[in-house]
Amino acid sequence: MGGRRAAQHPVLLFVGRIQALKGLDVAVAALAELDRAEAELIVVGGPSGAEGTTEMAKVHELIHDLGLAGQVRFVEPQPHHLLSTWYRAADLVVVPSRSESFGLVALEAAACGRPVVAAAVGGLRTVVDHGNTGFLVEDGHPRAYADHVAQILDDDDLARSMGAAAAVRAGGYTWSTTAARLRRLYADLAARQLVQC
Repeated sequence: MGGRRAAQHPVLLFVGRIQALKGLDVAVAALAELDRAEAELIVVGGPSGAEGTTEMAKVHELIHDLGLAGQVRFVEPQPHHLLSTWYRAADLVVVPSRSESFGLVALEAAACGRPVVAAAVGGLRTVVDHGNTGFLVEDGHPRAYADHVAQILDDDDLARSMGAAAAVRAGGYTWSTTAARLRRLYADLAARQLVQC
């Protein structure tokens, strides 16, 4: 992730289903707020759910209205084993979900050593360590996403340190670690006494 590439042609990546919940419209609006004609947003995914096609049409209309037709590229959903190639090709990953139970995309990006700018919702609060592995956006406003994206793109040392910290953090998410945490949780719950009503 050299600074030269980021300066010449920054690549932001969005991976996921195209539905209102995932906030692709926020990522597109953030690209507009970033105001860098050389920046590109790559969207890996396709319409999903009952409203997926409608959401895709809304996003295309937004792209047209914001004059971003040459800066947003859509890629069909990819086999899971190829996603790491897309993560590594990006300078950072944007996860602007309006709700997220876990945040697998953020974890996969982190495992590939990429900083993440994500919504401060659900499991994303656990996966992204604000200021260390990426940034969490509290208000969901595209300008806030753009500001954090610019911080990463404009500071090679920050981008490298966040990417390295993200990879280390992602290494803690193994099946054995998860199983041990779940075992501890069950043991804690089993040890508690029921409240008498």
